[in-house]
Amino acid sequence: MTASRSTLTRTEASRRAPGWRYLLGRLHLTIRFDDFRQAVAFVNAIGELAEEQQHHPEIDIRYSLVHVAMNSHDAGGITERDITLATSISRLLERTGTRPEHDRLTELEIAIDTMDASAIMPFWRAVLGYVDDGSEALIDPLRIGPSMWFQQLDEPRPVRNRIHLDVTVAHDEAEARIAAALTAGGRLVSDESAPSFWILADADGNEACVCTWQARDEGERFVPGHERSPGR
Repeated sequence: MTASRSTLTRTEASRRAPGWRYLLGRLHLTIRFDDFRQAVAFVNAIGELAEEQQHHPEIDIRYSLVHVAMNSHDAGGITERDITLATSISRLLERTGTRPEHDRLTELEIAIDTMDASAIMPFWRAVLGYVDDGSEALIDPLRIGPSMWFQQLDEPRPVRNRIHLDVTVAHDEAEARIAAALTAGGRLVSDESAPSFWILADADGNEACVCTWQARDEGERFVPGHERSPGR
């Protein structure tokens, strides 16, 4: 694999694209402009950069809000091409005098705990119209719906709901998101695996994991009991 297609670790990707946020294998940038015209102009400028560099991000525009996400699909992660384009887009953004917003940036995963993922993944792939994302997950090919991944259990859990939500946020927004959830009536089930993820529950016991990219790269703290910990 050439240097341009060698993938970076989560830590490297986050450090080298400081204006961006790493969530679920992609770099993300969210910007709110004053109006639709400014938002479209910024998207058009990104298009020019993307054509020059022959590397094309995913762009979503909602009136004055622009969301940009990227990775290198052929390499399966963040590469030098992504860093180069991210840096160019950040410089373009600086010239507009607008700052990115990351507090509402969220990637949602639906996690199903199972003793045999191979027995149930084909059903979910078919019923959702999703495609494989590695051997343990499914994604919406349009990247509109939430992804779904299948966590291998060590033993059956017949009395526990086997679906929980993985809510991946920007690493520097996790504590605020958790605090808001606790204030809203939630409770902390476990912070043993923080800052990779915190397990929260609502008043009925339904669980959500607030996840970040942190402490997941090789050499960082191992998360016990999770071959594939929430948030990837």
